[in-house]
Amino acid sequence: MNRSAASRRARSQALSFKAYTIMTLRLGSLRTALAAFPLSLAMLVACSSANETAATGGTGGAGSAAVGVTTTAGNGTGSTSTGAASGGGGDAKLDGYGALTGACGDIDLDDLTTAMPELLENTLDFSMSPMFSDMLLSAQGQEMVAKGNLGGNSLYSEIFAYEVLHRCDGASLVKTEAEIVYATEGKKTDILLAIDGEKVGVSVVRAMSYPEGAPYPADQALKVLEGKLSDILLSSANVGAEDKWKKQILAVIAQTPEHAQAIADAWATIDAATKADTIVLVTVTEGDDHFIYYNK
Repeated sequence: MNRSAASRRARSQALSFKAYTIMTLRLGSLRTALAAFPLSLAMLVACSSANETAATGGTGGAGSAAVGVTTTAGNGTGSTSTGAASGGGGDAKLDGYGALTGACGDIDLDDLTTAMPELLENTLDFSMSPMFSDMLLSAQGQEMVAKGNLGGNSLYSEIFAYEVLHRCDGASLVKTEAEIVYATEGKKTDILLAIDGEKVGVSVVRAMSYPEGAPYPADQALKVLEGKLSDILLSSANVGAEDKWKKQILAVIAQTPEHAQAIADAWATIDAATKADTIVLVTVTEGDDHFIYYNK
C-alpha cells in the first residue's frame, strides 16, 4: 500500500471515530433527556395545580357563609382579655347572626374548673346583617325563643348571650331558665349550658341606658355588676344536685363600647370574694340592636 492510500485510510478511520463519538454523545444526551422527562412533566403538572389552587382559593376555599357573618377569634392572656380579630375564619367555630370580633374561643375546660375569675370582652356587630328574624338564630336559639323566660323583656339578651357562647366556645343548651332544678328557693340563673362536657350556669344582664340615650355613670355600672355577681353566688348555692355546676359565666350585653368600659372599670374595683370564680364576658352590640334593649 502506498503512502497516499494509507493516509486516506487513516483519515477515513479518524472521521468514522469522530462521527461515532458525536453520535454516542447525542444518544447519551437523548437518554438523559428522556430520563428527566417524567420528572419535568411532574413538576409542570404540580406548578399548574398550584396556580389553579391559588386562583380558586384552595381546597375548601372560603365556602358559603351562613346568613350571618364569619366569626373571628382572638385569644387573650391574664385575667382580662379583649382578644384580637384575626380576619375571616380565624379559630372561630361557627358562623351566625352578626360578626364577632375580640375574645372568642377563650373559654375552655380549664377555665370552667379553676377558681380564677376572668373578664373577657368581644363585639357582636349586626351592621352587615339582614333584618333580624328568629329564623336566623341557631336551632337552640330558636328553642329559647319558643320556651321564653320567666318574665321581663330580657329574652333576646339571654338568647344572644347563648349565641355568642355557642359560636365561640361550642356551648350547647341544657336547660332554659324555667327548667333548671333548685334545691332551695331564691336567686336563679338564666341558662344552663354545657361547654366541653362541663355544666355551666349563665346569668345575663344588659349594660344599657334607660331611658334611651341617658348617661351610664360609673356608679350605675358598679351597682349592676356587683349585684349580679352577688346573685350568682346565691344561685350557685341554691341549684339542685342534678343541675349543679362548678362555676358560672356572667354574660353582660353592652349597648355601646362606653357601657362596656364602665363595666370593665367597675370589675376592677370589686372585691375578690364577690368576683369569686365567675367569668365575666362583656359583649358590645353594634348596628341595629334596638330590639335587644328596648323590645316590648
